[in-house]
Amino acid sequence: MMGRLFVKRASRGGAEHAEANKTLTNKAAVGVASPKLCAPAPLRGNRASVTGHKSLNMGHWYATDGIAACAHPVRMETRMLRLGLCCKFAREPIRFRTTTAMALLRLTPPARAHRLADLCRANAAATEAAIRYCAGHGIGAFRVGSDVLPVHTHPKVHYDVRRLPDGGAIVAAFRACGRLARQEGIRLLFHPDQFIVLSSSDPDITRRSVDDLIAQAEIAEWLGADVINIHAGGGYGDKAAALTRVACNIRRLPAAVRKRLTLENDERTYTPADILPFCEAIEIPMVYDVHHHRCLPDGLSVEEVTQRALATWDREPVFHISSPRDGWHGPKPSRHHDFIAAADFPACWRKLNATVEVEAKAKELAILRLLRALRRPIASVP
Repeated sequence: MMGRLFVKRASRGGAEHAEANKTLTNKAAVGVASPKLCAPAPLRGNRASVTGHKSLNMGHWYATDGIAACAHPVRMETRMLRLGLCCKFAREPIRFRTTTAMALLRLTPPARAHRLADLCRANAAATEAAIRYCAGHGIGAFRVGSDVLPVHTHPKVHYDVRRLPDGGAIVAAFRACGRLARQEGIRLLFHPDQFIVLSSSDPDITRRSVDDLIAQAEIAEWLGADVINIHAGGGYGDKAAALTRVACNIRRLPAAVRKRLTLENDERTYTPADILPFCEAIEIPMVYDVHHHRCLPDGLSVEEVTQRALATWDREPVFHISSPRDGWHGPKPSRHHDFIAAADFPACWRKLNATVEVEAKAKELAILRLLRALRRPIASVP
């Protein structure tokens, strides 16, 4: 779908306007922005308001400390929704390579370094291919896998990419991916694995988690990614105490991590009723996973959580969507289906400026099917 995106910037006094008119291919947007002038969204401190939040309008980004940002916050009458692909492809022959510490330890140090360089170089090329695929198929965001640099922080084989053979060229290749993503309007995000836990009382687990987050933030800086999303971790029999440890550990994180960090509700321990007040108090964005919420309800409605989650963001919000593999009345509704049932997509999300990451096993095929479904009116589940 070809569209023309009109953006008007209002001066502080509101008397002067500068209009930018740019043609772009925008298959990822469910709607196309209206040229009608809209006032800048009101903000609460450094946070976006419920009725209007800062958005990253595709084609109008600039880099701020390596993070993609909107040239000017505007509120569009017709909002833009982008769907995000998570890490891998189901059918498209784009593959990210990996290895194990055991396999690397069988090699001599020089051979190990060359092996790692080959893997990292291949994954930079795969990242570029993923961005190009998303740009060409209406997918507005791509989640970069936490093992894009394989076993990067493993205690026995950890490495600095820059010290690998041709390490400077590898870093340059990832930076080029970031430039390509900004050029094509593709948002890049990170969601490290479950081994990152900031709620643990074990200092060794916390130290390793922080090391992993610092490593992820470095790659995120190369790529211009603005989100590193994590879960709160275990409750350890006292969720309040566990969240206190999370808050203390977040405050100690380097700025490169902290400015990208977001927190998500889960399906086992922490509901939106737990995470929302925490995010509001320490001023970090909440990633609302509606599937987790439906698996672990807390009395809050999807609409209420959506509005409060939006208000925690100082940039384009991120949400997660999934459908249960065996249905909502199946034995384990937390298991993800290959595709998204259109009725599972909240009606209140359809007109948002937001990134919705699609957590479905059919990957790009699920997104393409969902894109088609979202163009039709559908009754949503509660």
